[in-house]
Amino acid sequence: MKRETIAIHFGYDGDPTTQAVAVPIYQTVAFEFESAEHGAALFNLDVKGNIYTRIGNPTNTVLEKRVAALEGGVEALSVSSGMAAIEYSLINIAEAGTNVVSTPQLYGATYTLLAHIFPKRGIEGRFAKTDHPDDIAKLIDDNTRAVYCESVGNPAGNVADIEGLAKVAHERGVPLIVDNTVATPILLRPFEHGADVVVHSMTKFMGGHGTSLGGMIVDSGKFPWRQYPKKFYMFNVPEIAYHGVIYVDHFGDAAYVARCRTVCQRNTGATLSPFNGFLLLQGVETMALRVERHVENARKVAEFLRDHPSVAWVNYAGFPDSPLYPMAQRYLGSQRCSLLTFGVKGGFEAGRKCFDGFKLFKRMVNMGDAKSLSCHPASTTHRQLTPEEQVKVGVTPEMIRLSVGIEHIDDILADLSQALDKATITMQEVRHGAAN
Repeated sequence: MKRETIAIHFGYDGDPTTQAVAVPIYQTVAFEFESAEHGAALFNLDVKGNIYTRIGNPTNTVLEKRVAALEGGVEALSVSSGMAAIEYSLINIAEAGTNVVSTPQLYGATYTLLAHIFPKRGIEGRFAKTDHPDDIAKLIDDNTRAVYCESVGNPAGNVADIEGLAKVAHERGVPLIVDNTVATPILLRPFEHGADVVVHSMTKFMGGHGTSLGGMIVDSGKFPWRQYPKKFYMFNVPEIAYHGVIYVDHFGDAAYVARCRTVCQRNTGATLSPFNGFLLLQGVETMALRVERHVENARKVAEFLRDHPSVAWVNYAGFPDSPLYPMAQRYLGSQRCSLLTFGVKGGFEAGRKCFDGFKLFKRMVNMGDAKSLSCHPASTTHRQLTPEEQVKVGVTPEMIRLSVGIEHIDDILADLSQALDKATITMQEVRHGAAN
């Protein structure tokens, strides 16, 4: 199946009891055992089946199968949010005394997780100077357990060299984990370029309507956990937290996600609601069409902003003179993501004035919605970072981040124009005050 077809059909052949065409919402906490023997067999992993929604639910199972197929992976785990997906993907293999090496361009909460939360648990987050594989390689040592990046940085807009990062990670015996939220598998499939694990905030483009939190962890099934029995002992020795199972023996290529489910999720509980799973399935069905419109509108917005006199700069990988262009061509081809940033002339105050002036663009920290969304990162998503940290992750005071929606382009451009006019008035006021 092509991706557009997978998004609609994969993982569900109808409900055997009711013949329902739409995936039912299995809004239940637990599932009945046929007998004590049946319950024991389920817990021993001798038979397949459902036990408790915290570790698996039929509605969410369809979503997991569908996203795994879209990414080209062997197995997936749905969780309650994108941040839960990121955390589980890392604590599944990292523990006190180890480290995670990351590109510097990250979503604000991800940066905080690695820079401030993990160190309190004894896990060091190491940030390279740039996203170049050589800079990543310098930080990997015997205690490194993963290399982490965003396929398209939020909000930096950089396109990671996934093949290069995978190469340096694999040469040193660690997996590459890629957040593919911004690109989606419609524009980019990291596994095809050597990545080992992909995470998603399903809340964004996958869901597409701003109604449901959710996250996903997808396993490529290709990383050789068996080759590193000491470094990744958790897959190679009996798991005391789950009935002594040896994951690589019992689950084979799907060992990584199986442990995420039975150790991380089962014991800490960041479970996706079945109702949210149902809503996210609706979003996935139309994702390919929405992404096509997102991309088309974003290109026109970038061109409009580039020519506007009140705009100092536009960070858009579709411009041939952009430093982002070569890597975007390599991994995205002719397509470009609909997340872009621009700077308003006049600094922080002008940027905030433009942000406050939007009428159609919703002022919020979400992205990937059908609606056009705007964000002033220095005031919101990256406010907790120091000015130096903001620069490191690609945030400047005047920056506006846009997630361009699927409305009519004329209405989108009209809103940008009137908001920039308000920012221009602010610039004039600043100059007048300085003159006085």
